[in-house]
Amino acid sequence: MLQFHATELTELVTSLMWPLLRVGGLFMTAPVLAAPSLPVRARVLLAVLIAWLLIPVLPPMPAVDPISGEALLIGVHQLLIGLAMGFILQLVFAVFVVGGQSIAMAMGLGFASAVDPQNGVQVPVVSQAFLIMVTLLFLAFNGHLLLIELLADSFRLLPVGVMQPDAGQLWKIALWGSYMFAGGLLVALPAVTGLLLVNIAFGVAARAAPQLNIFAVGFPVMILAGFLLMLMVFPGLDDQFGRMMLDAFDLIRQMLVT
Repeated sequence: MLQFHATELTELVTSLMWPLLRVGGLFMTAPVLAAPSLPVRARVLLAVLIAWLLIPVLPPMPAVDPISGEALLIGVHQLLIGLAMGFILQLVFAVFVVGGQSIAMAMGLGFASAVDPQNGVQVPVVSQAFLIMVTLLFLAFNGHLLLIELLADSFRLLPVGVMQPDAGQLWKIALWGSYMFAGGLLVALPAVTGLLLVNIAFGVAARAAPQLNIFAVGFPVMILAGFLLMLMVFPGLDDQFGRMMLDAFDLIRQMLVT
């Protein structure tokens, strides 16, 4: 009959509890993994499996009573680390949602919305197309494997323990939100510029031929031009998305090192 001492049982519980909290926080906010289309039970089981597989390669966990106040602080800290890592990557996907919204408003499809599978909210169908594209790129680039590797490295760079939050690192994460709007502008700039030139051409045509019903002619032409410009923008998404993902991983590493 197996017998466990209280110390051995505490070590067994904490060796799984601390990694599970950090992994669970990541699964709550990370792109693809936190999608509402993925069942909650599947996410929980996957988080437990990853945490269990990471145990042999992790540094020793602190010897803390699991039901003490210190354990509560450690647990909150691990959860916040996972949430921050996933949140930074989620903002990279939001870049293309913002860019798609800008293109949709310029081409006249801002009213056509669909449910975003990542966040469960209504977004224009153009943003939905961009989101599906970058999700496929994320999986094609093995982003999910890089994310798990970074998660394993995070326990070495920022070991489990009670630590004071760094205001500088929190400010960096907050400033990363501006990257979402700047990146969205860069993604949408070629298509929006082309649609602006089409609008200028229709303005000149309306002045030259006032009897032309510019609304009846311009609306379908703008939509057609928008789709053609999107086909020209899509081939360059892999470079932009890859560069943004590298910037996000660098920010996460900076947050973990300090």
